Amino acid sequence: MSKTETVFFEKPATGIFSEDAPCEKAAIKAAHMPINGYKGYIVPGDDAAALAAGDRLKEDIVRGKLADFERDEAFCKKNGQENPDRMVHVSTFEKIDGCIYMTYYANTGTTEERADQQEARLAFCPESDPADMTVVTVQKVGDTLDGKTVTGVYDTILFYVGGDKLYIAWTAAVEGKYYRLYRTFSLSRREMSAIRPNRLRVGDVVNDFSATGIVSAFAANGIPVKQMFSDIGIMQKLSVRVENGEKWYYTGMYSGFLKAVIKSRDLVEWTFVAAPDFINLSKWENAVYVYEDKVYYFVRQDDDCKQGFLTFYDLKTEKWATPCLIRDAQSRSDFIVYDDALYLIHAPLDRDGFGIVRVDRDDLANSRPVAVVRMGESLFYPFARVIGDTVYLSYTVDRKHIRLTRFDAKTYLK
Repeated sequence: MSKTETVFFEKPATGIFSEDAPCEKAAIKAAHMPINGYKGYIVPGDDAAALAAGDRLKEDIVRGKLADFERDEAFCKKNGQENPDRMVHVSTFEKIDGCIYMTYYANTGTTEERADQQEARLAFCPESDPADMTVVTVQKVGDTLDGKTVTGVYDTILFYVGGDKLYIAWTAAVEGKYYRLYRTFSLSRREMSAIRPNRLRVGDVVNDFSATGIVSAFAANGIPVKQMFSDIGIMQKLSVRVENGEKWYYTGMYSGFLKAVIKSRDLVEWTFVAAPDFINLSKWENAVYVYEDKVYYFVRQDDDCKQGFLTFYDLKTEKWATPCLIRDAQSRSDFIVYDDALYLIHAPLDRDGFGIVRVDRDDLANSRPVAVVRMGESLFYPFARVIGDTVYLSYTVDRKHIRLTRFDAKTYLK
């Protein structure tokens, strides 16, 4: 087996940060309270057919394993490296020209998930030979960025929309202030660009995509702000809508209780679209998928809440649909499309498996579970891509492994 490939790094950029646009308006605080109006409550764990399908799918998940992508002791020994990963979490992947590209974050010092000890990662290997893997640190705590010290690293994702560039994006605290950062990776040259902050547009205001930039831009436009804390996330699933002849990529953004739908033309500057206008207990990741003129939306809620909620935002009427509650164990969710049908992937029972719900795009309350997978071991934060008739699924195992598997779509997505 060959050793890891050499990855080149562009010279760091300077002068990359901008001051927030002046705003004299105070932020409007949004309530964080239980949903008081909903239509339908779906409990996938009560569906016998979905449980039976999930038991079959469990076996295919095990058989379909392709690789683990962390730097374990064997990897480090083979490549002459030290300090193997002791904690890994939050996967995103792409399959391009027979190669798998995977992002996640890692802690080599302890088994804890701690932003002040983590580093952002890109790993890649041929699908036919996963042992021939290269793992690259994108940024780590202690690095210097434009003269400032990186004090925290968290959710790390990647985007690919064709061509020679992967967009690697993550959240980092720079001297205590969280930003969304990105750098591109050339597939042909194996070269990382310099790191720069993303930008956020809300109305006519454009700020660095930062903790203060979000609040200031929302306040300037009179948009209520739910409580923000910890890092700033962008969801890794892109969906596309053509508007006025231009291709826009939709996804979700989040920080603590704050959530929104955002879109971009270039994956660098993101534009605010909408945020749920009804009270709710949403927390952390919000799965988003635009299908025709509706933005479908599912989000987990407070840790002690037993439901997530499914809704959509109508881009023509600019109104939110009455949410449907779905029993959920509060983990990151995802949407996929197969054979013109929309499916939600979530955690109906616990973090030792996942569920698949076929979404009724017109009547959300009529959505139906198609599989509830009880793995009997850790499987959480799933991320899926449909390639032909195969579903590729990455996920976290016990914060010890970043695993990729696959299963047949025709068998389970009917």
